[in-house]
Amino acid sequence: MSDQLEYTLLYWPDIPGRGEFVRLCFEAAGVKYREVNDVAKLQKLLSNKDLVGLAAPHFAVPILRVSAGYDAESASKKVKSETGADIKDAHATHYISQTPAILFFLAPRLGLLGDVHQLSGLDRDVAVAQLHQLCATALDLNNEVHDSHHPISVSSYYEDQREEAQKRAADLRTNRIPKFLKLFETALSQDGAGLDQKKQGARRVWGSKTSVADLTLFQVVDGLQYALPKYMQRLKDQGEYENVFVLHSDIRAELKGYLESKRRLPYSNGVFRYYPELDDA
Repeated sequence: MSDQLEYTLLYWPDIPGRGEFVRLCFEAAGVKYREVNDVAKLQKLLSNKDLVGLAAPHFAVPILRVSAGYDAESASKKVKSETGADIKDAHATHYISQTPAILFFLAPRLGLLGDVHQLSGLDRDVAVAQLHQLCATALDLNNEVHDSHHPISVSSYYEDQREEAQKRAADLRTNRIPKFLKLFETALSQDGAGLDQKKQGARRVWGSKTSVADLTLFQVVDGLQYALPKYMQRLKDQGEYENVFVLHSDIRAELKGYLESKRRLPYSNGVFRYYPELDDA
């Protein structure tokens, strides 16, 4: 059996959304991946019928399909994938959903655990957990941004909850975003999370090497700059979260090729949306 894995991201078309956290991992690691955006096929997969591999029902996309190499013994076994193509050996094809779970699976395989590889035993296990702790915190902020423009119902239009959204967005700007950014500013500080070498190298969320947590924080900050441009510029000018904005700039430089390519989808009606009335007056 080959150790080489084939990755396919299944996500809605035309928006970065939560699928972007997964894309950034592949792009940062330089690992090839495919993407399926056919809505009918995604809905069929979300129906949780005829699952293959180690089956667990899926609540929502993104979903990651992982296909292993195939051996001769299993070559005669075929199942249908969500694309309609034959896949040999159902046991070599697996599906994982929920963004944090996908990132947890990918990080060690794509070399996105930062400086953690220098550790061993319990220290390493704790460091991995801390990395994903920070990753999950950034994803919490991502969810709060979404809820700021859909505070009442995710299935209703923004226009139907505009008044409530303005109140929720005001709280997001006044209380929630500063609380999150303060935490990440602490993690990025000289004596923050990670190994001592951060004092000499680049400052990352955990240690001095770009990890899945840095990519996740980058995407949230980048989306906030689109959704709340006046507010985020004011925070940047104030200098209170300098390390957070430096990290964003550093990661943007590392991902320059991808961010300037057609593969990087523009923000529109996903998690990060621009409504002038939700930004600073």
